[in-house]
Amino acid sequence: MSHEKYLKPSVIRSIKRLDLRAQFIIKGFMHGLHASPLHGFSVEFSEHRKYTQGDDPNDIDWLVYAKTEKYYVKKYESETNLFGYLVIDTSQSMGYTYRQEMTKFEYSICVAAALAYLMVHQQDPVGLVTFDKRIVNSIKPKASRKQLGEILSVLSNLTPTGETDISASVAQLAAMLRHQSLVMIFSDLLEDIENVLWNLHRLRHAGHDVILFHVLDEAETNFPFHGQMNFVDPESNEDITANADEIRVDYIKSLNDFRSRIKNDCAKSRIDYVQLDTSIQFDKALIEYLSRRSGRR
Repeated sequence: MSHEKYLKPSVIRSIKRLDLRAQFIIKGFMHGLHASPLHGFSVEFSEHRKYTQGDDPNDIDWLVYAKTEKYYVKKYESETNLFGYLVIDTSQSMGYTYRQEMTKFEYSICVAAALAYLMVHQQDPVGLVTFDKRIVNSIKPKASRKQLGEILSVLSNLTPTGETDISASVAQLAAMLRHQSLVMIFSDLLEDIENVLWNLHRLRHAGHDVILFHVLDEAETNFPFHGQMNFVDPESNEDITANADEIRVDYIKSLNDFRSRIKNDCAKSRIDYVQLDTSIQFDKALIEYLSRRSGRR
């Protein structure tokens, strides 16, 4: 699969529409991300950057303008201290789709691409980490515009395969981080959730801002099956035969309980928990999340 799938004109237009429709939300969202991990720290002058539309005119350095006749604003240390990491589960279960155009993995790539676009637009460094049972790929955060293409190029050449160990991978990532960072994790969370949550709490308590995107296929959330079915675990290949109509109620209840458990536990450490399913247009899902987050700031 070519990375052009994620950069094709329709996707780019969706990302740009997202940006245009939500500038006020994104501005507040990114400002909150800068302020949150740095709360209580002194803000120190770092460097100048060119004035761009949307900057506060009060930040213009008029002494620099007097010398150059060009508008520059003062850039502060808090503006340079946000490092973003897109952390994507590449285990075999992420390659599943029942009847949607995109698998969970491909859907995650589209949401991640939109977030990478927004971060680069804000001149914030963003990088990539992929994992299955351990971290497989790592791209250091950069704020350059070509970074998005490099990230998508790596992702488009990956095939979800093998088992996953989210807990160990998050612990490995925590040991790698050298700056207070925004960690955006994409996974279907098909693992013992207790260990996952424990390591996410450790990551958050180390001062990192964490967003957990729980990506499921629409069939996993709606269970549109009928009659006698053979269900196969995509990672362990274990299978079970059951009457879908008889187990639907119990399945939906178990899923809702599972999601509620994660949501409540994440809330204790101010980890954002975002439920996604592949039937929802990715830019619509993202704008709804950004709106909710911005409203809490």
